[in-house]
Amino acid sequence: MQYRKFGNTGVQISALGFGCMRLPEYEDKDGNWQVDQEKTNQMLMRAYELGVNYFDTAYYYCHENSEIAIGKALSPIRDKVYISTKCPMADVHSADDYEAMLDKSLAKLGTSYVDFYHFWAINRKVFDEVIVPLGLLERAQELKKKGKIRHISFSFHDTPEALKHIIDNGVGLESVLLQYNLLDRANEEMIHYAAQKGLGVAVMGPVGGGRLAAPTELSEKLGSGKIPTYELALRFVLGNKHVCCALSGMQNTAMVEQNAAVGALEVPMTREQWENAGQALENLKKFSELYCTGCGYCQPCPQGIKIPRIFQAYTYHNVYGLHDLAKNTYWGYVNNEKEPGATSADCINCGMCEEKCPQHLKIRELLKMAEEKLSAL
Repeated sequence: MQYRKFGNTGVQISALGFGCMRLPEYEDKDGNWQVDQEKTNQMLMRAYELGVNYFDTAYYYCHENSEIAIGKALSPIRDKVYISTKCPMADVHSADDYEAMLDKSLAKLGTSYVDFYHFWAINRKVFDEVIVPLGLLERAQELKKKGKIRHISFSFHDTPEALKHIIDNGVGLESVLLQYNLLDRANEEMIHYAAQKGLGVAVMGPVGGGRLAAPTELSEKLGSGKIPTYELALRFVLGNKHVCCALSGMQNTAMVEQNAAVGALEVPMTREQWENAGQALENLKKFSELYCTGCGYCQPCPQGIKIPRIFQAYTYHNVYGLHDLAKNTYWGYVNNEKEPGATSADCINCGMCEEKCPQHLKIRELLKMAEEKLSAL
């Protein structure tokens, strides 16, 4: 296993981290979900044997059982690993609530301290309207002095501009967990910025939440030979020198061993290979029959058609050869139980989308074409 300097925390973190959101579960006779402790113990100990030293969980993972399960699994090696967990911000209405949630997590984990405690899934609104006015950064510092928190962190879901705002104003924040993969490079510039500011950068979804785990021809399309797609995806993320750790939600020992082999590579990708892969990805899009950048300028549609989402699904199919992902993305949008997605059938031909498109796409015509092909998958 390779290890990387985790910002200014003083920690040498394993290139591969274990995301404990998808531990093996079963439903007991009373209809309650339980984590399979025996399988979890085997997976986590095998990961540790292969050099993984960072295990990431959260209060509500696995029907609120993930913290309990990893606490038990890692108890024999507690002082040799780093445990990361997260505070659900919807449950925090005061600084005392924040500390109370930490205490609940510590009890579930069976430990007196957590190595990395995250403000969970925050955006600019939560930062500006909850974390700052409630004095949570100050309370976190107090808890750090008491030894209950070793490092103050946050996980993030918002725009790159919002991320910069949080980094610039989040006094005492030491690491960030964010989304980044071959298909979603929106945070790439801010990953560099965070590293320059001394924050450790951990990445969630390096294989796109499993979307890049299935065998596809993507690696060949990018000129990377016959590398399995999941390996290409992990190599790309770890090929970014500003990324410290890639978290993978592994579900069995075979996945642990496969991913650990990538984490053990001294050079997952050379700088040239990394740049070439990224450029090849962009070129695939640029020279496709439908080059939608996903800028969203065509939105909002008066009929509620999520044009970028439909075009994204088509790009997965037509450009990247990710046919299953394209199918699931499109039908997941159209057949959403809560809010079925509008399509070209709902279009009133107002042309507003085409007037605003920087690429001057014939959106109405292309939308029908994309939907016809996606519907056939």
